[in-house]
Amino acid sequence: MAPSPSHLRALYRSILRELPHRPLSAPSPIQQRIRTSFSTTSSQDSATLQVEQAEQYIQFMKAQRMYATLLERYNPGMSMDEEEKVKLTARRVGMDLPEEWQSGRKT
Repeated sequence: MAPSPSHLRALYRSILRELPHRPLSAPSPIQQRIRTSFSTTSSQDSATLQVEQAEQYIQFMKAQRMYATLLERYNPGMSMDEEEKVKLTARRVGMDLPEEWQSGRKT
């Protein structure tokens, strides 16, 4: 059975929601490619296969977004440089690092 136009539209919108936001007046090449693949007509079997692949791709993109969110939440020091990590570790155990002096000036 061929997918309904409303189902295709919902899939298309779901894919666009997962991509980085970009104005519709200047769509990215991937957005243009996705639009052409949804707008072209094909045989019933290949259309069903494309719909299944699109649904799997949407699930994958949602899982990747959730993974990135969880990684940032549970590894907050991942994006810090080494000096910031040392300062936060010292504060965690109740210490403050001494102020450093370089070439006669306080930093």
